[in-house]
Amino acid sequence: MRPEDRAAFLNRELSWLAFNARVLHEAEDDRTPLLERLKFLAIFHSNLDEFFMVRVAGLRRQLAAGVQQGGADGMSPAEQLDRIDQTVRPLIDRASRALHAVVLPRLREVGVRLLRVDELDPHERARVDAFFDAQVYPVLTPLAVDPGHPFPYISNLSLSLAVDLRDPASGEERFARVKVPKSIPRWVPTGRPSSYVPLEELIRSHLPTLFPGMEVSGAHVFRLTRHSDLDLSTSEEPEDLLATIEEQLFQRRFGEVVRLEVEAGTPAHLETLLLDELRASEPPEMAPLSPREVHRPGPLLDVGDLIALSGLDLPEHRDPPLVASVPPELRDARRSIFDVIRERPVLLHHPFESFGASVETFIESAARDEQVLAIKMTLYRTSGDGAIVQALTEAAQRGKQVAVLVELQARFDEVNNIAWARTLESFGVHVVYGVPGLKTHTKTALVVRREPDGIRRYVHIGTGNYNTRTARIYTDLSLLTCDEEIGADISDLFNALTGYARNVSYRRLLVAPVNLRSRVMALIERETGLALAGRPGRIVAKMNALVDPAVIAALYRASAAGVEVDLIIRGICCLRPGVPGLSERIRVVSIVGRFLEHSRIWWVANDGAAELFFGSADWMPRNFDRRVEVVTPIADPVFQARLRSLLEVYLSDNRQAWDLLPDGTYRQREPRVRGERSVHRLLLRDAWGGSRESGAFVIPSSPLERGRLPNRPPSSSAAFPVVRED
Repeated sequence: MRPEDRAAFLNRELSWLAFNARVLHEAEDDRTPLLERLKFLAIFHSNLDEFFMVRVAGLRRQLAAGVQQGGADGMSPAEQLDRIDQTVRPLIDRASRALHAVVLPRLREVGVRLLRVDELDPHERARVDAFFDAQVYPVLTPLAVDPGHPFPYISNLSLSLAVDLRDPASGEERFARVKVPKSIPRWVPTGRPSSYVPLEELIRSHLPTLFPGMEVSGAHVFRLTRHSDLDLSTSEEPEDLLATIEEQLFQRRFGEVVRLEVEAGTPAHLETLLLDELRASEPPEMAPLSPREVHRPGPLLDVGDLIALSGLDLPEHRDPPLVASVPPELRDARRSIFDVIRERPVLLHHPFESFGASVETFIESAARDEQVLAIKMTLYRTSGDGAIVQALTEAAQRGKQVAVLVELQARFDEVNNIAWARTLESFGVHVVYGVPGLKTHTKTALVVRREPDGIRRYVHIGTGNYNTRTARIYTDLSLLTCDEEIGADISDLFNALTGYARNVSYRRLLVAPVNLRSRVMALIERETGLALAGRPGRIVAKMNALVDPAVIAALYRASAAGVEVDLIIRGICCLRPGVPGLSERIRVVSIVGRFLEHSRIWWVANDGAAELFFGSADWMPRNFDRRVEVVTPIADPVFQARLRSLLEVYLSDNRQAWDLLPDGTYRQREPRVRGERSVHRLLLRDAWGGSRESGAFVIPSSPLERGRLPNRPPSSSAAFPVVRED
């Protein structure tokens, strides 16, 4: 098999579905605490929503446009849609069984109940009825469907009741739609601790009050998913990027339907009616809706809303709380963070090391320090009302020059980013709305400070967003440094982002779309050349996704030459590992667990002079060619040792790790003689995986240099079929 053969590549969409299957497995696993299982079910369904809004919607548009050409794997849009359907339906059935046959019954046993109205006692019923009369009924708008009332527009991901009615005077059958309002909490408290009635169930029980004089013969919940991706693909740059995106956000509300979900027990005539009405409302150039677009996820729709209940205060059914540590060098309150960085760079591993005590403190200190002249940042996704945005507004009010690039194209955060960009502008912050044709995905900040020996630049480079909330659940790396060359590179980058500079080279940093692709290819090709010359070649890379065909082909050539390659890929991986003659020296592992693996780290042996990098980029065409990304080299021996240790811990995991097999399926590792080794539990003890409990965990000697994945577990029959990322 040659690298350019289609069979050498796994399909992107099916690989993603395999990732979501691993998320679902966490909900099915008895080792996962009960409320965490509920959380993983919510995440599984929310992930699937976005997959249909973006990926399936895009394939349907390709199908309607007559596109036959597939990706590197060669599958056409029609073939991909068929395979997606064959893969998704069993996953939805598994999720429904996990929720309704296992998780919800077990939650009832510990006092957490989702109830039907007819299960309530008289006191509870009176309470929810009073809530309906006071809070719900005034908001509801029943919509009739008849010749005088056309089928209403139904918004994306909203819950609705399809109501069958009969007019007793005429005997005629009628149909109406009642929207379940998003402005009211989904889970209505009954008055008993941790007991709730779904809002749609409460509305259904009161339908006769909405249709007086009519007979309600049935009511069933349904939900639509619409195409929701922005489309800025144009040969001309928009004159006003903000106005263009705002217009597209408005149009996105009316995207074509790509999925119809109906609750269990919905009669066939209602499904047919809904499909017919939706077909009639769709643009004629789109692929018509068919029964394939109808999904039946069980008795409960919009399971993603259960994320709210997963946070209930029942510590015995949740993961132990995260207590982030503060690195020793940042603990002395008498020293400014600039004094610390000037003495030595700071490398951090979030969430195990505090984001607030490091990155937020860096920006807050810059805002208040009288010697700081300017602050420049990129914001891709931010919590908005957090400490960083407040610090930026404070800095502007203090007269500092503050420039922020707010990426308006951060998928599904566009509205939030527009709002916070305008807030920043109102306080005097200079806001740039991204770069036409590129997404600014890099996570970088620059602080310019006047010091006795002149102007000094302090830099933060990270793998994660400036978002306080996600900083507690994503694993990410941060570097705080005042290295002169890195500071000069970041200055050049911001000049390119805010002005008309067009840099063609950088001193130290790998920057997309300028030199990132060429540098990654050169790293792989150098290891290939060393192996061909009889020297040991070695690559270890951790990232979210591996999709780029050219990079995958280069890794295949490296494997054939003798380079040992270990890849830690959380989500999509289009490389097919372990194929004799093609990729037999490549191993791929995925880590799925308590924290979302988000850091990107690359280690190459370089004939004993190892090089190590981390940054914001995955190995995908979009990251190389259509985004602004920054990856920094790490030369400090102490930092290299920490990151090597971290990679070794990931490679040695046997609790949260899944091995990718040559056929595209994943097999979860199982603890054997030496017991369970969970990377996230180890990192909760020590941010770099260095602490040890007697006999609990031992890193095998130098697995990076030895070139083999240590302690690979024996084969297991527990294989899974093939699957808001940045």
